[in-house]
Amino acid sequence: MSFRLPEFYLSYPARLNPHLQRAREHTKAWARSMEMIDVPQQGKRIWTEADLDRHDYALLCAHTHPDCDGDELDLITDWYVWVFYFDDHFVELYKREPDLTAARAHLDRLPAFMPVEGPITAEPANPVEAGLADLWQRTVPSMSSGWRRRFAASTTALLDESLWELANISEHRLSNPIEYVEMRRKVGGAPWSANLVEHAVGVEVPDDLAATRPLKVLRDTFADAVHLRNDLFSYEREVSDEGELSNGVLVFERFLGCETQQAAEVVNDLLTSRLHQFEHTALTEIPRLLDERGVDPAGRFAVLGYAKGLQDWQAGGHEWHMASGRYPEGGGKSPVLGGPTGLGTAGAYIAKSLVSTAPQRLRSFSHVPYQPVGPIERPWLEVPFELRLCPHLDLAREHAVEWSREMGMFVDAPPVWDEAAVRFNDLPLCAAGLDPDATPEELDLASHWLVWGTYGDDLYPQRFGHLRDVAGAKLQNERLKQVMTDSGEPGIVPVNMLERGLADLWRRTTAPMNARERASLRRAVEVMVDSWVWELDNQVLNRIPDPVDYVEMRRATFGSDMTISLARFAHGDAVPPELYETRAVQNLENSAIDCATLLNDVFSYRKEVEFEGEVHNAVVVVQNFLDCDQDRALEVVHGLFDARMEQFRHVVEVEVPAMCEERQVAPEARTALDEHAVELQDWLAGILNWHRQVARYRDSELRHGTPGSGLRSSSALPTPWDPVLG
Repeated sequence: MSFRLPEFYLSYPARLNPHLQRAREHTKAWARSMEMIDVPQQGKRIWTEADLDRHDYALLCAHTHPDCDGDELDLITDWYVWVFYFDDHFVELYKREPDLTAARAHLDRLPAFMPVEGPITAEPANPVEAGLADLWQRTVPSMSSGWRRRFAASTTALLDESLWELANISEHRLSNPIEYVEMRRKVGGAPWSANLVEHAVGVEVPDDLAATRPLKVLRDTFADAVHLRNDLFSYEREVSDEGELSNGVLVFERFLGCETQQAAEVVNDLLTSRLHQFEHTALTEIPRLLDERGVDPAGRFAVLGYAKGLQDWQAGGHEWHMASGRYPEGGGKSPVLGGPTGLGTAGAYIAKSLVSTAPQRLRSFSHVPYQPVGPIERPWLEVPFELRLCPHLDLAREHAVEWSREMGMFVDAPPVWDEAAVRFNDLPLCAAGLDPDATPEELDLASHWLVWGTYGDDLYPQRFGHLRDVAGAKLQNERLKQVMTDSGEPGIVPVNMLERGLADLWRRTTAPMNARERASLRRAVEVMVDSWVWELDNQVLNRIPDPVDYVEMRRATFGSDMTISLARFAHGDAVPPELYETRAVQNLENSAIDCATLLNDVFSYRKEVEFEGEVHNAVVVVQNFLDCDQDRALEVVHGLFDARMEQFRHVVEVEVPAMCEERQVAPEARTALDEHAVELQDWLAGILNWHRQVARYRDSELRHGTPGSGLRSSSALPTPWDPVLG
C-alpha cells in the first residue's frame, strides 16, 4: 500500500439492515442468472463466484439502506451488483487495451434498455444489457415520470462518462483537480445512487425542488464524498493494477507535486469539507427552502427522508469500504471493529472524529476581515490568445456614462456609484476586448450589461450585507425577476437603478428572441442574482466557502449561465441544443469561465481582503482549505489557472473535434462551435487586458482612495455578454 489511510470524518453511525443474509443469497442467484458469474465475455473473465463473495455488495446495501424491507434490499443490491459488474466489464474489455470505438458501440446500446416511457423492445446481448433490462422493469413502475427521467439521465451519465476516463487513459492524460471533481461526479455513479435512495426510502423529491440549489448541493456533496472516499480505498487497485488515471489521490499528488501520503490527506480534507457542506446545507438552506416555498407536510417528509437516506448511505458506505475484500486498503474490518467493541464504541469513534476535524470546520468561520496584505507580487497569468479591441470604444465609454445617468444611478440613495466610478471602472474597455467585431450598438449593449451586473454585485454587499438584511436582498431579487416578462415590459414599476437598468436591458436584448430563448435568459439572470444572496449568507456567517462549492458558485456570481445563454442565441439554430449538453462543450465553457474567475481573484485579492473584508476569493479559499500562507495559496491558484487554460486548449484542439466526428455534426454546426471557441478566446484576452489596464486593482489607487476604487470588486465582473451581440 502506497499510503496510510487517513482518519476519516464520521458524524453518523452506520447501521445494518436485518435482511442482509437474504440479500446475499438472492443477489448471487440473480447474478448467476444474468451470466455475470464464471461466464467469460469475449474470452475475458470478469467475475468468479469468489469475487462476488469477497466484494459482498449485499453488505454494502445493507449498510447504506438499513431501513428498507427485504424485497427492496434485494432490488437495490441487484442494482449495485449490476453497476460494479458494468465497471469491471468495461475495464476488462475496453480499458486495459483501450478501444474507444468498441466502447462507444457498447454504450450506445444501453439507453434502449431504460426507456422513460413504454416497454423495452431491444434484445439483450450480454450480461450488462440483460441486467439493466431486468432491473429497469422491476424498478420504474412504482415511480413517477419525473423520477424516471432523472434516474435515466444519471444512469446514462454514469455509463457515457466512462469514455472520458478511457480517453484520458488513451492519451496518458491526467485531469486537473477542478475537472476531476466535476467529471468524477458523473462517471462515479453517486448521483445515480442518490436517485436509488429515493426509491429505497419510499419517497420522491418533488420535481420543482429537485432542481433548486439546496437539493443539488445535497446530491453533489453526497456524490463527491462518496467518490473521494472510494478514491482513498481504491488507489492501489486502480492505479497499480488497472492503470487508472481517474483517482483523486493521483490527481492531487501530481498537481501539488507532493508525496502520496500528503495527497491522500488533502483528498481526505476535501472529503471532510464536502461533508461539512452537506451538513451546513441540510441544517440551514433546506429548512429555509421548505418554508419559503410553503412545502406541504408530504413534501417536507420526502425531502427530509431523502436527506436522512443520503446520510445513512455515507455512514454505511464507509463501513463497507472498511470491510469489503474489493479494497485491500480497508484491511477487511471497520475502524470500530478493529479496535474496542461493545455498546458506545461507534459513539466514541464519532466523538473522536468530530474533535479531530473541528479545526478545519472552525477555520471556515474564523476569518479576520480587513487583514493587512500589503503590496503583493502577482503571478504572471498567461492567456495565449491575441488581443483585439473594438474601434468604437471611445464612443461606448461616453454612452455608458449617459446610460447610467438615464437609469438614475447617480441619484439613487444611498449612493453606490457616481460618474467618476463609472469612468474609473471602464467597463466598455472590457466589452471592447470581449467582442472586438461589435457594431457601435452592440458594444453599447454589451457595456451596459457589464455596468449593470457590476453595479448590482457592488450594491448587494453595501446595501444588504452591512445590515445583514438577507430578507431585503431576497425581496429585491423577487422584484428583479418580475421585471423579466415575455412581453418585454416589466411586470412591476421599477423604482431604482437596478430595476430600471434591467428593464431597459431586458427590452433591448430580448426583442428579437423567441419564447424558449427568453426563458433561458431569464433563468440565467435569476441564477446570477440568487448567487448574490449566497454571498450575503456567507458574509453574515463570516463563512469561507468550501472549495468545490466556491468554484461552482463563482461561475454563478460571474454570470456564466447568462453568458452562455446569450452566446448560444447568437448562433441561432445552427447548433442543435443537445450539442451544448455534451461533455466537450460543457468543458469548453467551464474551463474558460474558471480561467476568468481565477484571474479576477488574483488581481482583486488585496483589494477584497485588505480593503473590503471579503471571503469570496479563490486565494482566501485555498489558504483556508490547505491551511497555508498567502504565497503558497497564490501559487496554487496560479497552478489551477494554468491547468484550466491547458484544459481549454485541449478541449478546443481535441475534444470538440472528436465529438463532432463521433456525432457526425453538420458543417454549419461545426462552424458555429468553432466560432464559439474563438469568441471565448477573445473573451479571455479581453478580460486579462482589462485587469492589466484598469486602475481598479492598483496598489496606488487602493492606498489613496481614487474615486470608485473603494468599491467592492465585483464577483460578476467581467462577464462575456458580447458573444450574443457579435
